[in-house]
Amino acid sequence: MTLFWAAVIGVGIGFLGGLLGKGGSAIATPLLHAIGIPAIIAVAAPLPATIPSTMVASWAYWRERLVDWRVVRWSIGFGVPATAFGALLTRWISGGVLVAVTDVVLVGLGARLLIGVGARDSEPVTSGADLSPWSLAALATVVGLASGLLANGGGFLLAPLFVTVLRLPIKSALASSLAVASVLAVPGTIVHAALGHIDWQLVAVFGSTSVPLSFLGARVALRTDPHRLERLYGAALVVLGVVFLIIR
Repeated sequence: MTLFWAAVIGVGIGFLGGLLGKGGSAIATPLLHAIGIPAIIAVAAPLPATIPSTMVASWAYWRERLVDWRVVRWSIGFGVPATAFGALLTRWISGGVLVAVTDVVLVGLGARLLIGVGARDSEPVTSGADLSPWSLAALATVVGLASGLLANGGGFLLAPLFVTVLRLPIKSALASSLAVASVLAVPGTIVHAALGHIDWQLVAVFGSTSVPLSFLGARVALRTDPHRLERLYGAALVVLGVVFLIIR
């Protein structure tokens, strides 16, 4: 039954990941832990499935020429080593702490999305060509470190930060986030596998449902008002984060 519910979770995570430019690990971790997966396994298990699911969803956006490749290159260049370092630090940090941090991040991110969507409508947008390399490097380093610590591809941070900090157009932010997350998940997966944190049977079951649905989510996002989607997603993150913090 645990693997069955992991497959069900994969369906929702895959769809939401493609829909909102995120790998979905931040949501998958507390959900997997809630169905009885040990904390550190719940932290690490969604990460390998993030690689194919984000690549599949990114392809849907790439076909529409929405990926900002300058942002992607800088984010990968600084984010990959930071991700490996963050994943290595989990050797000395308990899984329970990381699950709790993930829950708090869900609440904060959801609140940020809910508060910021309307305010951003009147702000000017930009592109990767207009951005300072140092801004891109600093953002990628911070996100990479968090990605490694929380065992996710960073998409749950990248997409909103690309919008709120770099002021990219929303769909370009979602597209670029997925492209970067697919690469940032690789070093984290390698380190967590070396540390023995990954249950590959769980990964196979979770990935078998999340990967196909990620493409569908991306296609729906391309045909839907992204601001409305962010508001709904922000509300869902706040509710999920609060519930998980209460029941933990």
